Amino acid sequence: MRFLRERLDNGLEIIAEVTDGALSTSVGFFVRTGARDESDDLWGASHFLEHMVFKGTADLSADEINRRFDWMGASANAFTSEEDTVYHAAVLPSQQHEAVDLLARMMRPALRDADFNTEKLVILEEIRMYDDQPPFGADDRCRSVFFGQHPLARSVLGTVESIQALPVEAMREYHRRRYSPGNIVLTATGAVDFAALVESAKRLCGSWEPGDAPDRRQPAAALSRDHVEYIVRPTATLEYAVRMSAGPAGDDNDRFAAKLLAVALGDDSGSRLYWSLVDSGEAEHASCHHHDFLDSGLMITQLSCDATEVAPLLSRIIDVYRDAATGGISQKEFSQARNKLAGRVVLEGERPRRRLFHVGLEWAHGGVYRSVADNLRIVEDLSVNDLERVLARWPLDGPGVTVLAGPAGAETSSQAG
Repeated sequence: MRFLRERLDNGLEIIAEVTDGALSTSVGFFVRTGARDESDDLWGASHFLEHMVFKGTADLSADEINRRFDWMGASANAFTSEEDTVYHAAVLPSQQHEAVDLLARMMRPALRDADFNTEKLVILEEIRMYDDQPPFGADDRCRSVFFGQHPLARSVLGTVESIQALPVEAMREYHRRRYSPGNIVLTATGAVDFAALVESAKRLCGSWEPGDAPDRRQPAAALSRDHVEYIVRPTATLEYAVRMSAGPAGDDNDRFAAKLLAVALGDDSGSRLYWSLVDSGEAEHASCHHHDFLDSGLMITQLSCDATEVAPLLSRIIDVYRDAATGGISQKEFSQARNKLAGRVVLEGERPRRRLFHVGLEWAHGGVYRSVADNLRIVEDLSVNDLERVLARWPLDGPGVTVLAGPAGAETSSQAG
């Protein structure tokens, strides 16, 4: 693998991981914007704008965009998160320029009034559907309470009220500010002709007006005590619980150990939570994973079970975490978890499409490139002591936010009313 980088005069970064022998090419525009970059009057604008990018440009209709991707045989899509909006396509190497050409055109959408009004109805329906499906918004609510006034408290979809109130002029201004070339990374992986990629970018994106890439880091305040909330869904079959506590941020080297710790304690097969709760049939699902942002991190526990069992099972999960903190991680379970994580690193690294997201997001967030071999080396160099240090720095049985969604809170809600 070779890593190559270029920067246009207007600030657009172009990076590529070239893999000899790869049979496909993946390309994507990684925009450093997401829910955390919104204000109250723009809540949900990043995700809404992602939809609008596919509605057409000044000279391409939405149907034409879809037909062009189809003609290329491309696997194309997009996603919006708290910190990024990414537009991507996987194609045959011979279609590299065509894919870049279409995605680049889409980065300058028409944002027509009629399309905006139509798509607003789609977004509103998506919000309502999300609230009606398990875990019934428990994850968004949990993150909102955990982060409080921090920008990461914002949900990606926004709210019905914020989307209804959003005018098209505000979206156009948001696009002008956030989609400046200095805030975008054009990334390619697989069978990449880098010289041709740079030439395509110069021709298609070189005239984009320069703009600043603002600093987005803002450390979150630490929790001082536990907090529990209920979302009442009386007709739900199961109770869904989401618990969040502090973990290493994206710029903390302990984030790698935190991900390995989550595999040991809460992987969906062969972990402590699995053997304690799921294999016994007491819970349908019980897991733990680590998620890192630019300036903050989360250890996230998820549980789904019968409503009558949710309280004792949550207590047992805390016991599992406490036992790990006091008794340590055995060498056997450490080795098993490390083998799992190493295997995932290698398997994902064999696919240019998966590598696109690893390479693009790492560079967009920190200007860092790591090869598959680099990632594998990091995993292999971890030790039991690293996991125990994470448990000490970010105690899983310490202060956290828990949100339960399902029938369990009906009585509590009734008494509160």
